[in-house]
Amino acid sequence: MLNKLSKLINVKSIVTLILTSVFAYLAIAGRIAVDNFVDMFQIILIFYFGTQSGKAEANATKSD
Repeated sequence: MLNKLSKLINVKSIVTLILTSVFAYLAIAGRIAVDNFVDMFQIILIFYFGTQSGKAEANATKSD
């Protein structure tokens, strides 16, 4: 459990969580359109999970 928590606390994870929180707040406050929020949130998630997937593939290649 502690190992998983320590993996979550890195720069990319923190930036992703902050951006998600900011865009959610802006959407709820009505400062940006919900469509814009969905677009930005998708970009953030694709980037985050894409880089995580790339790391996993690189590690799998190294161990082979």
